[in-house]
Amino acid sequence: MPIKNRQTAEHPFLREMYEDPYYPDAVLDRCKAVLLRLCETIESERPSDLTALYVLTQAATAEFNDLEAEFEAADSEIETVAREVIAEDFCVIAAAYGFPNADSEELLAGRDW
Repeated sequence: MPIKNRQTAEHPFLREMYEDPYYPDAVLDRCKAVLLRLCETIESERPSDLTALYVLTQAATAEFNDLEAEFEAADSEIETVAREVIAEDFCVIAAAYGFPNADSEELLAGRDW
């Protein structure tokens, strides 16, 4: 399903990470796919409040948790810079879908990284 929200459809997700050779593009592509699926899910489910949004973002966070081993296998990891970039992208998504006051810690609750 193509993303209808122009702001998220045109956003360069994980840009800073793609620019850094420390992060493998193949793993970043999978991470970007998680973010795009999150956008698609938000558009199809249309969460009515922050609680409903957090359920969706926390599911996406669990997908990121599952990718941590792939980073490690490529001699990389989700470290400080990566955590900040990922958190920023989650906040961009929340704001684009009408939740500008979403708490970044709640968006990423359950993260292992």
